[in-house]
Amino acid sequence: MNRMIATLILLSAGPAMAASGDYGFFSLRNTDFIVLLSFLGFIGVLVYFKVPGLIGGLLDKRAEGIRNDLDEARRLREEAQEIYASYERRSREVKTQADQIVANAKREAEAQAAKAREDLARSIDRRLQAAQDQIASAESDAVRAVRDRAVAASIAAAGEILAGQVRAGQRSAGIDDAIEDVARRLN
Repeated sequence: MNRMIATLILLSAGPAMAASGDYGFFSLRNTDFIVLLSFLGFIGVLVYFKVPGLIGGLLDKRAEGIRNDLDEARRLREEAQEIYASYERRSREVKTQADQIVANAKREAEAQAAKAREDLARSIDRRLQAAQDQIASAESDAVRAVRDRAVAASIAAAGEILAGQVRAGQRSAGIDDAIEDVARRLN
């Protein structure tokens, strides 16, 4: 209310009062008065068509939209925090699982290495045994071959000795006896 009175006082002390011909402020010849009337008419038209209510409604809608946007932003933020917490929790779980997998892999690798060492030792033992068996077999074959040659050489030597000592008639009987004797000893 005080502002309105101050506005009226200011308008009344305008250049129209200083103009020649004192018609007063409320004269249609005073431009300030005409501007005031036009302004009040414009305000009246705005009030008649309920523009302030429309503007207020639009501002209320805008405020409500902003409020909804803020609520949505809060909800999205909380949801993002939940997702981030879930991600962190899942990350810890995955790290724990990865550590367990690495530990299991190490244990399995050590077990496989131990098994491979045992298998290698068994394989080496089998090969050594096979080599020793081959050596023993070769040794027995060599001994048998030497014995067979010795027997053959002794039979030949005995045959020559007997041939020289025995006469013609006794030769065949002595040879037969010697062959039987050698055959008995070999078997």
